[in-house]
Amino acid sequence: MKTALRYIALGFFLLVGCLVVFLTLWPRPPDTTEAWVFSGDGAQLDYCTPATLDGQGLSADEIPKAYTPDCGFSRMPMPILHNCREPIATGIPDMRGLWLAESGFIGHIERIEQCGDRMVVTSAGLIHDFRMDGTLKNGARDIQTYCTNLASAIKVDDEGKIIFRLFNLFDTVSRHLDSGDMIFTFVDGKQTRMLRACSMPEEDRGMYEAGLEYNSKSS
Repeated sequence: MKTALRYIALGFFLLVGCLVVFLTLWPRPPDTTEAWVFSGDGAQLDYCTPATLDGQGLSADEIPKAYTPDCGFSRMPMPILHNCREPIATGIPDMRGLWLAESGFIGHIERIEQCGDRMVVTSAGLIHDFRMDGTLKNGARDIQTYCTNLASAIKVDDEGKIIFRLFNLFDTVSRHLDSGDMIFTFVDGKQTRMLRACSMPEEDRGMYEAGLEYNSKSS
């Protein structure tokens, strides 16, 4: 019995070790992020008035996909879809703007950009740039805090909930609108309610702190 348990434990640690190696050494895709994205400080901008998506400008296809540089960044990039004017695709909710958490992971901040079926979420040193077509090919390739390299497919369900599926195997996080607020739900069911804001609070303009604690009393 003890021998069997040892083999099971050994197999588990080998699996975890192989997964860590895979996630850190898996080659990244070519970085197509335009240089100007990191030329300014997006935390200084006003996000009260989103652009009019009237088709009189660039389409989502004409703007190169952006990626997280290295293993993160310390200053908010400039908006990637700034010049896109393609209307948001049918069935996809408009979540554009700056969002600040009022409950759950208080201190969490996200900037969401959209046009066509494309969305860019910038938060906590990450750039999630993806299409909401449910495929890994057009999904998000994210470099996390510890330089792990993850891929997610993103889909929109019939209720307008945007769902991330890690390696298109299982749901991890989701976002949906609720009475004008955004609800950000983690794989463990913990929810963070986020409110729209015009600008980044002065004290949060660094914004890229990992490891926020979940505040269950405020949710």
